[in-house]
Amino acid sequence: MKTINSRQLKALLNSASNNLFNHYPEVDALNVFPVPDGDTGINMNLTLTSGANEINELPDDSDVYTIAKTFAHGLLMGARGNSGVITSQIFRGFASALEGAKEVDALLLAQAFKAGSDTAYKAVMRPVEGTILTVIRESSVALNKQVKEGMSIEKTFELLLKEANKSLVRTPELLPILKEVGVVDSGGTGLVRIIEGMLLAAKDEFVQRNKDSMESNVMSAAAASIAEEEFGYCTEFIMSLGPDSVKKIFNQKRFTKWLNDHGNSLVVVRDEEIVKVHVHTLTPGEILNYAQQYGEFLKLKIENMTEQHHALENGAKVEAHVDLVNEEVEKEEDIPEYVDEHNAIIAVSSGSGISQYFKEIGVTLIVSGGQTMNPSSEDFLAAINKLDTDNIFILPNNSNIVMAANQAADLANESGRNVFVIPSKTIPQGIVAALNFDPETDPEENLKNMKLSLKRIKSGEITFSIRDCEIGGLKIAKDDFIGIYEKDIVSGSKDKFECLLDLLDKMVDSDSALLTIFLGDDVKREELFETKKEIERRYPDLNIDIKEGHQNIYSFLIGIE
Repeated sequence: MKTINSRQLKALLNSASNNLFNHYPEVDALNVFPVPDGDTGINMNLTLTSGANEINELPDDSDVYTIAKTFAHGLLMGARGNSGVITSQIFRGFASALEGAKEVDALLLAQAFKAGSDTAYKAVMRPVEGTILTVIRESSVALNKQVKEGMSIEKTFELLLKEANKSLVRTPELLPILKEVGVVDSGGTGLVRIIEGMLLAAKDEFVQRNKDSMESNVMSAAAASIAEEEFGYCTEFIMSLGPDSVKKIFNQKRFTKWLNDHGNSLVVVRDEEIVKVHVHTLTPGEILNYAQQYGEFLKLKIENMTEQHHALENGAKVEAHVDLVNEEVEKEEDIPEYVDEHNAIIAVSSGSGISQYFKEIGVTLIVSGGQTMNPSSEDFLAAINKLDTDNIFILPNNSNIVMAANQAADLANESGRNVFVIPSKTIPQGIVAALNFDPETDPEENLKNMKLSLKRIKSGEITFSIRDCEIGGLKIAKDDFIGIYEKDIVSGSKDKFECLLDLLDKMVDSDSALLTIFLGDDVKREELFETKKEIERRYPDLNIDIKEGHQNIYSFLIGIE
């Protein structure tokens, strides 16, 4: 075909969304670090799904510009993670190039992708080459050099896809960490899948959402492992053991092995006669029946993780959980009385203990999120709209959430709100920024002081490796614990406490005064006793503050001031 009309453009964009859905696990598996939080694919997938959901509500007689603009707006609102935000900006620029057009020919299509590249680059303060930005720039520039008047739409997309794949293959040469780990860029891979989906629709091979995509041959073994862990039922319970006269004698080793054979992401913590369990399983009933042989439940929660997957198949929205602190909120107008009418702080938190501490230091509203589930721009807007205050400060507390927060703040400010984003990239940074907020100071001075405070704290974390690898000369085996200092993996050990000590050796210096450690769900405070004594011996002048964070994935979150 020589041109694209509005109906065809809608089909192309839906096909792109579906194709990304079918392949997002393989995109997740390209995470350069071997940590259990590869989420580029799911972020881009949720972003594209939001856009598709928007255009499918449009009437059939909508013009191509309306289709493109509405799709871009849906991406903008649903954007999650840096990759999702950049994708939304690509299609924002793409849409702007179609203004006034009734149909799209090859020349205009090439110009639209180039406009998308330009817009995306402008949206990123410090563009990094070897990423999705490189892929869209190189492929769109190459396309504009090769496209000719009268060229078919199919041929145009074939050229774009060919150049995008060539650019993707080159990403490891531009970004050394990709070359070291032996992967191509994940965001660039997602973009290639988007272009591929559009091409297939142009060739009358519209891509349907494949409900069995988790088992498709294109997915790597690593992706299959991740997908297996992400779906099923998140099952949590607290159980009181005994009495022995009517219940089986509890053997923790045997109990843990059985649960591990019937699920994953397992955490079992025993405190005298109380056992706390977290497990992901496809058969929660079996888990509960087995556990009840040893005691009775005090608290029980089961969440269907597959429900989100199925909702995505049907184009439904997935929203982050937003809570006003110290209040059971069922309606948006239910604002706690103590909220300052002039100032409010929104913070992203990844654990109940961390959330509680944020409340104690003056945070007004919590957005649940972090690794594996990044809040969208729309989630932040929903949080902003819950607050009727003069000034709102947002603490994203994750490098992959800052762009979505900024995008939401821009949208809010355009509507007359006064919203500031403090670019905190870790939980410790968010905490120190919140502590440096002064309600008696004007917002610009608070913004300055809170940003400056981010430089006064070092951040570290302990998690586990999902695969064998070698990074920076450090050999790491699957399931080993790894220590991350800022953005670098600097330690590895089969013992989480040894890994913690090794990480601290890399972080603590003569200027260090305060060490704060947030314990994850897999660590009990009493387990840290001997390690704490060793920390005190090594660093006698260091003040140590240990808190229950209850975050998952990360055994320890560390801040050093």
